[in-house]
Amino acid sequence: MTTPHVPQHDTDVIRIRGARENNLRAVDLDLPKRRITVFTGVSGSGKSSLAFDTVAAESQRLLNETHTAFIQNFLPQSRQPEADSLTGLTASIVVDQQPMGGSSRSTVGTATDTYAWLRRIYARLGTPNLGTPIAFSFNDPRGMCPVCEGIGTVAAIDEDVLLRPDLSLREGAIDFPGFAPDSWLWKIFAESGWFDVDAKVRDWTPEQRRLLLWGPEESTTPGSRARSKVKAEKIDVGGMSLSYEALIPRLRRSALSKNPEQLQSHIRTAVERISTRGVCTECEGTRLNAAARGSLVAGRSIGWCADAEVSELAAWVRGVDAPEHRPLLDDLGDRLDDLVRIGLGYLSLSRPSATLSGGESQRVKMVRHLGSALTDLTYVFDEPSVGLHPHDIHRMNELLVALRDKGNTVLVVEHKPEVMAIADHVVDVGPGAGTAGGTVVYEGDLEGLRASGTLTGRHLTSLQPLKRDVRVPTGTLRIEHARTHNLRDVTVEIPLGVLTVVTGVAGSGKSSLIRAELPRRYPDVVVVDQATTRGSRRSNSATYTGMLQHIRKAFGKANGVKPALFSANSEGACPECGGLGVIYTDLGNLEPMTSPCEVCGGRRYTEEVLGYTLRGRSIADVLEMSVVEARAFFTERSEKPVATQLAAMEDVGIGYLTLGQPLSTLSGGERQRLKLAIELGSPASVYVLDEPTTGLHMSDVDRLITLLDRFVDAGSTVIVIEHNLDVVSRADHVVDLGPGAGTAGGQVVHAGPPADLVGVEGSLTGRYLAARHGLG
Repeated sequence: MTTPHVPQHDTDVIRIRGARENNLRAVDLDLPKRRITVFTGVSGSGKSSLAFDTVAAESQRLLNETHTAFIQNFLPQSRQPEADSLTGLTASIVVDQQPMGGSSRSTVGTATDTYAWLRRIYARLGTPNLGTPIAFSFNDPRGMCPVCEGIGTVAAIDEDVLLRPDLSLREGAIDFPGFAPDSWLWKIFAESGWFDVDAKVRDWTPEQRRLLLWGPEESTTPGSRARSKVKAEKIDVGGMSLSYEALIPRLRRSALSKNPEQLQSHIRTAVERISTRGVCTECEGTRLNAAARGSLVAGRSIGWCADAEVSELAAWVRGVDAPEHRPLLDDLGDRLDDLVRIGLGYLSLSRPSATLSGGESQRVKMVRHLGSALTDLTYVFDEPSVGLHPHDIHRMNELLVALRDKGNTVLVVEHKPEVMAIADHVVDVGPGAGTAGGTVVYEGDLEGLRASGTLTGRHLTSLQPLKRDVRVPTGTLRIEHARTHNLRDVTVEIPLGVLTVVTGVAGSGKSSLIRAELPRRYPDVVVVDQATTRGSRRSNSATYTGMLQHIRKAFGKANGVKPALFSANSEGACPECGGLGVIYTDLGNLEPMTSPCEVCGGRRYTEEVLGYTLRGRSIADVLEMSVVEARAFFTERSEKPVATQLAAMEDVGIGYLTLGQPLSTLSGGERQRLKLAIELGSPASVYVLDEPTTGLHMSDVDRLITLLDRFVDAGSTVIVIEHNLDVVSRADHVVDLGPGAGTAGGQVVHAGPPADLVGVEGSLTGRYLAARHGLG
């Protein structure tokens, strides 16, 4: 471990004085510059409030203020963090776990600029030569496939699902909302005179079917922009002259072209039912036109390069014999090697960025910044080890060290001891979560933390014992010949009635086996994942769990008024902000600007409603309570349903959340634990959990293991995809996939008790498990 840096001058530190953001209690702290500082502590202790909401937020606010007032109008506005003073700040870059998102045109290659390098290489070396890099761009008409328009896939409509052949138009043959018999849209077809509304669709002529679905001149080629000439025809419907538009072009325009999340739920369901999407047969998924696909370098097309695993592509780039272009090839090779080093060698450059997990997105962003020529920046990372096998963490650590050695300040919020090991400085925040946290309980080096007696310090030296007395299965879930993604004809049995942990390096095939193959064969499996919960900006912890309806009833009964008054979406809502508590200002392509409502002060309700109380607390007071505080307020005797749900939330380790906390502010791990808390009330037969330790402190991992055991003891089967070695140690059954990632993975390396995994040759998990328990 490196020696902690002792600041000598004001310019060597970031000075924080009186930080009070969120639950921070007037924190004073000096953070050494150009060093790695790791923030530790239980979930909700205030780590992120210090690193993100104080240091990073003020740095970015001050940077925005350097622009002219005109430019500032187009930038997201943020308030000054609650603190007495912040000095010594440098420009900050936040590298968080937010999914990269982007359109269907955004890929790993475009997000990391590696595809841009590839285009330059093919523009210079390709045979036949196409001259310019833009000729290899699938986002430009000069390079994109004309059929799929550079997407690589084409959307199609299952005509036999949309149009029920055994029914007539009058009987409702068009199976889509809005086209029911006698509706306006239905009448356009029925009163056109072109169809027999009482004839079964299966008895129609091909011409009639084409006229209804596509129009007489409409191309049926997926992705075509052709339009039916019949569209200009006018149909007299109820005395109104309406334009005729064939069914599929109308649905493409009105429903299929829109973001599914913007559609009403019943429309979205109907779209999913009739839609199919497949690889474009013209370009075979490469997104490129024939000319771009036909230009070769060293016998390979740019399409092959984009689809190859990054590790394979890196080796190919190093082997291209072109001395005059070696600098360009080496630049690309270095960037690809960085992706391999950080554990993403199994990805391809053609992988859509929207399909990356939060951890994968964060590591892709990290590689981008590693190539930057800028120095003396402050990088703020949010649990960069998420989704990484112990084998990959040390490679991620190397990148953090490389950023520091370039002269940057690196702030890391992290729970893993393996990441704490590279810290020059450690800040432990606590001692608890929420109102029980918000203070710095230790700062110094890692050895000092071990001896500090804090919760983090104590757990650095403790570990879960390797389970040897395993439960006896009550049956099995058999998966045969699984071939999804990189799975290599896998056949495996998942035991019932026990705790099974599926592990392996990132990209080994865990999710393909358990998230894809298992539910496909056993649809009753309940998947509790970290996906964003559906809901509007009004959704919060209380509404999502269903507690709010019981709380509203309690307020209504105590005050002799209607429960609806206590809904921020109904009669009791502040008229200015509509019950949101904030005012949203749309800034076009930028993130919307939010500011507290000046009428209600962010409390969401009218003055009348805020005057009603339950045991001395208003509805706004209750929604500002943490789960732990609310549990003391609501009792089994007074409001049993609320108390029961609160107890479940505390059991899963989110007792620090407030009841009114918007769902949009929760991390992936918090969302998963919120879903798990709801499931506690009515356990299912088989659960699948995807990395449930995400965002959990070591002490909370112990609680999670106890909770999983409770589920199993109650009769459920629990299957966990996980890297955490404490969870692996406490499993009854371990399925280890690998031995590597991508094409080097996709096989079952071990299936059996965790104690047997320790001695399995070729298992990276077994090697690290043995080392953790001193058996290696």
